[in-house]
Amino acid sequence: MPRPPKWRRVEFLPVVTYFKPAGVPLRQLDEVVLTVEELEALRLKDIEGLEQEDCAEKMGISRPTFFRILNSAHSKVADALVKGKAIRIEGGKYHFSQFVKCLKCGHVWEEVQKENIQAFECPECHSTEWVPAGNHRGWCHGHRQRGPFDYLD
Repeated sequence: MPRPPKWRRVEFLPVVTYFKPAGVPLRQLDEVVLTVEELEALRLKDIEGLEQEDCAEKMGISRPTFFRILNSAHSKVADALVKGKAIRIEGGKYHFSQFVKCLKCGHVWEEVQKENIQAFECPECHSTEWVPAGNHRGWCHGHRQRGPFDYLD
């Protein structure tokens, strides 16, 4: 019996979750389902341009598992494009994770999806005043990468 899949860390949830070929009625289309973690794998590798090892680390999975997820995503997207199928993004085994920045002390930390997003509390000063820290990456190769909310420093 295979072991249950490990939860994957995802930092992006799409607003648009359905794509279909123009001019073809929905009832005439076959559909491909892309999981949220497959979309995250595509985003990290193909949009962010990260190496597979870094992508796997960001998602909290092994490199071979990341490779399998990425290959599955590429196959599904190629199948939909070549055969004119619709793409639905849904499901998977993931936790949404985001970096947030405290407006009082400037501390940046990672929060994993909770039922009540207002419950975030700064681990440093215990303030509940925060903003999303965007693509905060912290320190990389000895140089701090600036995020979109770093102007609040």
